[in-house]
Amino acid sequence: RRWLVKEGVAAVLFTSSGDGGTIFIWGNGGAASGELPSIKVSAESYGRIARILEKNISVTLELEMQNTFYDNPNVSNIIAEIPGTDPKLKDEVVMMGAHFDSWTYGTGATDNATGSAMLMEAMRILKALNLQPRRTIRIALWTGEEQGALGSEAYVAQHYRDWKSAPSTTKPEYDSFSVYFNLDGGTGKIRGIFELGNTAPSQIFDAWMGPFKEMGMKTVSPWDIGGGDDNSFRHVGLPSFGFIQDPIEYESRTHHSSADVYERIQSEDMQFNTAVLASFAWQAAQRDEKFPR
Repeated sequence: RRWLVKEGVAAVLFTSSGDGGTIFIWGNGGAASGELPSIKVSAESYGRIARILEKNISVTLELEMQNTFYDNPNVSNIIAEIPGTDPKLKDEVVMMGAHFDSWTYGTGATDNATGSAMLMEAMRILKALNLQPRRTIRIALWTGEEQGALGSEAYVAQHYRDWKSAPSTTKPEYDSFSVYFNLDGGTGKIRGIFELGNTAPSQIFDAWMGPFKEMGMKTVSPWDIGGGDDNSFRHVGLPSFGFIQDPIEYESRTHHSSADVYERIQSEDMQFNTAVLASFAWQAAQRDEKFPR
């Protein structure tokens, strides 16, 4: 990049990996100011520019970019809960989470406004039914996930254990934590659950899926998909799981793209998913024992 600046380059254009005019975007993991501006353009636009240049015809581009760098870029997670009612179990926590930060090319509809909305709706359902859970049911809408699960990692470090510190010691709330469920797979219907390497609760999950099996939720997978807010909990030894969802257009069209907009949402699938979330949270809260670790 120093060489490019020295040569008088004003900006660098990259081609997007998508087609149909879709632009996929990723960050660089940092916020250093003063670097050479970079922008992704659609494959079609990039191809047109390249073909013109191959004919030795000059191309003039006008580029406007607006960025703001903050001295103290602190942001906040959003936490809400339904308090437990069992005198012996009310301090134990069943937790569900989804990140609410997104990329700016679209509106973040499937990554991850859908996950955030479904968690809030699941909590609304539990409240509307006037249920009294034995354990506390807590949801978290995480920030900073796209920069490396920063919001959930900070929360876990504050309340349970900071696995990056030395020595890494557990906090008082660690022993009262039961289970965490993560939702970050787009708008598609839930088909099962990823155990993320912890196969101890396989029979528990199979039983919980009973009412939903006729509607297509049948799979308990030991696979570790990794990479999301679930990692923040697993890294410190807390039970953490993720849901298997129909991909719809997630990887091919909407994930981190200019097409991640409201029109791509599957509302019927989301309604089904909220019932699953409410059911799993409730059953986890009612167990006699904490989740197996």
